Amino acid sequence: MITPRYIPINKGHFDLDTPERIGEFHRKLASGWENDYADYRQLWKELPQKQVIRDYPLLVDLELASACNLKCPMCYTITPAFKNTVKKGFMDYALFTEIVDEIADHIYALRLSFRGEPTLHKRFLDCLRYAKQRGIREVSMLTNGAFLEADFFQEMAHAGMDWITISVDGTDEEYNRIRYPLTFADTLRRIEEIHDFKQRHDLTKPVIKVQGVWPAIRPNPTQYYETLAPVTDLVAYNPLIDYLREDADILYEDKFSCPQLYQRIVVGSDGQVLMCSNDEDNDHVVGNANRQTIHQVWHGDKLNSIREVHKITNEFKKMKACRQCYYPRTAKPNEIAEVSGRRIKIENYINRVQIIR
Repeated sequence: MITPRYIPINKGHFDLDTPERIGEFHRKLASGWENDYADYRQLWKELPQKQVIRDYPLLVDLELASACNLKCPMCYTITPAFKNTVKKGFMDYALFTEIVDEIADHIYALRLSFRGEPTLHKRFLDCLRYAKQRGIREVSMLTNGAFLEADFFQEMAHAGMDWITISVDGTDEEYNRIRYPLTFADTLRRIEEIHDFKQRHDLTKPVIKVQGVWPAIRPNPTQYYETLAPVTDLVAYNPLIDYLREDADILYEDKFSCPQLYQRIVVGSDGQVLMCSNDEDNDHVVGNANRQTIHQVWHGDKLNSIREVHKITNEFKKMKACRQCYYPRTAKPNEIAEVSGRRIKIENYINRVQIIR
């Protein structure tokens, strides 16, 4: 009997929310493009399982900024490897528009972030407007929320932003320690003002998701949920990942095959194209958008050779970024959290200490 391959579709992101709110979140995301959204989510699961290479990826990550305004203690951007290999900067607007012009009619979704804080880009709003004017159905970003003041958010909403994920690691002093110099009080105020604006103008989008690393939420998950759920669309957590590259005793899933090689492609702020969204240190550069089209890179020899590696049992371990990645790492639901009277199984990576130093 052949053991099926381990292909984790959305590993690393876990909900603290109710089934009803999770369903409503996806209904809101699909609003205005319901049939295409259903196709998009089906292909997201199906293409990696069948190992089918679509003409273009489903999602493209365009890193507007590789720089960040914070130095969180658990983040890879503070490591020597990142500092030595990644040139912090901002994507050239001409390169951004050139890429969007190529991909707009072929992809479903565009993400404006990767390693840095996207709202640091001086032409962030221009990038957002351009992507939506070119017809990209879902434009999203991950942010620390430092610049999401009411006026800026209003411009984002008017420009057509679909989905904002805000990193909120715990509440009160725990948040203040991790996200210094931001404070929980100010971040919560911004989120509440966003909620009020959406309510006053009867806006479905942008949907607002908040997520935090589990060790920061663990001291009081009910407080975390009950503070943030009333003013957001979805509340989630992530197990703490070994972004600092400290773990030695890593347990891997057998027959792992990476789904991202069939779902998405990542373009760094300098135009270098990376094999996936977990190659934070530029270990496996597969192309350069300054000299190649996304189509050329997506079907190029470098990326195809990586796909072939992932077809051979456990050969992924020969690649540095894959060895360090949380996708092939074994996780178990080995903890129970009480969240507003609900018992939620919390998944953690085996041999991964869930402590933020």
